[in-house]
Formats: sequence, C-alpha cells, structure tokens
Amino acid sequence: MPTANQGIMCVTLCQSLTNSFMPIFVVRLDERTGNVFILAGDNIEIEIYPNGRWRFLS
Repeated sequence: MPTANQGIMCVTLCQSLTNSFMPIFVVRLDERTGNVFILAGDNIEIEIYPNGRWRFLS
C-alpha cells in the first residue's frame, strides 16, 4: 500500500500533469522499493518516495 504522503503527492503531480494536457500512461507501486512510479507524456518518469518527496527519472 502506498503511504498517505505518496497518495497526496501522486494526486498533486497527476493534477499538474493533466492541467498541462499531458497524458498519464502508468501509475504503479513498485513493491520492491515501496516507491510510486508515474509514466506520463513524452517519456516523463516520476518516482515518489514513501515520505512524499519525488524526483524525475532520466
């Protein structure tokens, strides 16, 4: 299960992406690391850590 911080940040980031008309293709919890992964738009990859912090992946 994602943490509450991850859930809030996921909704916030997804809202920002869709406000910019970016399609969201995948939202997935990586059970190995506990991180939430978002794949959107043209190769936008975002990882959200259990504490709610996030980063773009290259």
